Amino acid sequence: MDAPLEITLQMVLTILAGISAQVLADYLRVPSIVFLLLFGIVLGADGIGVLHPYMLGPGLEVIVSLSVALILFEGGLNLELRDLGRVSGSLRNLVTFGTLITLIGGGMAAHWLGEFPWAIAFLYASLVVVTGPTVISPLLKQVKVDREVAALLEGEGVLIDPVGAILAVVVLDIILNGDADPLLVVSGLLLRLGIGGAIGAIGGWLLGFILKKADFLSEDLKNLVVLAGLWGLFGLAQLIRSEAGLMSAVVAGIVLRGSSIPEERLLRRFKGQLTILAVSVLFIMLSADLSIASIFALGLGSVLTVAVLMFVVRPINIWLCTWNSGMNWRQKLFLCWVAPKGIVSASVASLFAILLTERGINGGDSIKALVFLTIISTVVLQGLTARWVAQLLRVNSTLVTGAVIVGCNPLSRLLAKLFQERGESVVLIDTDAEACSEAERQGFKVFASSALDDKVLEQAGLGTAGTFLAMTNNGEVNLVMAQRAIEEFQPPRVLAVFPNEAQAGTANNSSKIQSAFMPEMSIKTWNRYISDGAVKLGETTLRDDGILFQQAHLRALIRSGELIPVLMERDDRFQVAIASEEWQPGDRIIYLLHDPRPKLLRQLAGGTNQSRLSIERLQEVEEIPMPSQMVEPPLPELQSS
Repeated sequence: MDAPLEITLQMVLTILAGISAQVLADYLRVPSIVFLLLFGIVLGADGIGVLHPYMLGPGLEVIVSLSVALILFEGGLNLELRDLGRVSGSLRNLVTFGTLITLIGGGMAAHWLGEFPWAIAFLYASLVVVTGPTVISPLLKQVKVDREVAALLEGEGVLIDPVGAILAVVVLDIILNGDADPLLVVSGLLLRLGIGGAIGAIGGWLLGFILKKADFLSEDLKNLVVLAGLWGLFGLAQLIRSEAGLMSAVVAGIVLRGSSIPEERLLRRFKGQLTILAVSVLFIMLSADLSIASIFALGLGSVLTVAVLMFVVRPINIWLCTWNSGMNWRQKLFLCWVAPKGIVSASVASLFAILLTERGINGGDSIKALVFLTIISTVVLQGLTARWVAQLLRVNSTLVTGAVIVGCNPLSRLLAKLFQERGESVVLIDTDAEACSEAERQGFKVFASSALDDKVLEQAGLGTAGTFLAMTNNGEVNLVMAQRAIEEFQPPRVLAVFPNEAQAGTANNSSKIQSAFMPEMSIKTWNRYISDGAVKLGETTLRDDGILFQQAHLRALIRSGELIPVLMERDDRFQVAIASEEWQPGDRIIYLLHDPRPKLLRQLAGGTNQSRLSIERLQEVEEIPMPSQMVEPPLPELQSS
């Protein structure tokens, strides 16, 4: 077979295997690297022997370099700077002091337990100081944790990759050239970081300027301009100083993200798709070239080395670097557990193995095998258990409390009162000055501004809130605000009120926006009911033996427009009722029931509406009566906002 044809088939097979692994991982909701490693090993020389990356020759190094640059750029582009601000001290410590802790601890473990020479032991440690966005980002998409923890893990993964790669190059340079002058080591590290950072900052600003000024460029062409610019900056930095290109890629992504370029969401989507392709190709190729025999030949000492890195060095690193962070012990423990290694460790280790072998230095293949053992151990053990550990430690974002509600109408204020009664913080946002004043008089925290303003949402605390609820009178406005909240803050629960089915259908298609309360809800009608005092507040708990009847009864009242569920309690957690929710036995439903009689009585008596809203609380009922069957219960009133 001709060499070009065989190389083409190798690339096609690599891409098919990589994307298949991604699809399977998505379906099973596990980190994709697990299947990428598995597929690569199965297809490689130690498997069925159909994939041979060495046939690419120097081209493999080129593919690895450009792909890693793209991955790091995409990581910088996706960093939420507002979230990083909350963990900036801990993040700085992890990238600087934490790197030193891992380098020293990993090197000592590899020397004393793995019986590697000191130079090779510290080379291994320098390769595993990184975590990597290629593993962290997909993991956090599947395991939803609170924003503070997620921001620290993502920031560490992106920023420590170039630092670790450059550190590894410096250590390798010491091994190859025998120059261990501490001053030269530090200056070499800082020089590469400085050159890469400067080129990345200038280049990122220029890319942002071009994208904002070049109106004649189509969106598709703009994406390709950014790709070409990225690789141009990477090549320039590499030309000036080897391995400086990785830092330039990260900084360029961060600066471009801060430039507020138009259609940034489309650019991030395009780069995200390219990154998935790059990760798929790299992991398949590098794992196909891995010798399983070399991993088994490492012995028990190397297994203990990896165990010490995971269970001793990482916890020490986290507890020291987050000492004054304000994080609780649950968050810190989760950070201790999650530190999977990624593509930078694998790619740099593969290249270093080749360089050491070419220079006649023993240990290259062993270093590569130990790095891959570390990757496999951390990814499989931590990646597959992260969801369970997050639930055990209660750091899931779904457990985050507090709400940001758009709208200061009577129903919004009632809902805010119910949240406050359960000890949750709540913030109201509205452009209606009179409605805002009324909400402030009733003791709520209010922002008299537009909810489309990112700064207002940030000040309102949406970055740490569990629920965002848009409930103005305009369903289209609610939809736009909900989409904006997802794009900028990604709160765990995003809900909106929709008066008609078409708007609700559009929201449901997004799979992230849920219809609140009931389908096709007229919020004007219920605000009028509340203002007239023509509602009662009740609750019911669904029973195992009568759940079908209770559900049918509730649905009938909802369809008739006489009842709206407002909150639901499940597993000791309260959340806004969702229109499409499938209720389960044990669910506690808190609802508003329309009862027009108080209004009629006032009209007959010639009375006027009360200045403050009074809503009667019904006793907890086993069966919700129809309005015609309601009897007036002599219960204390709830002064609701």
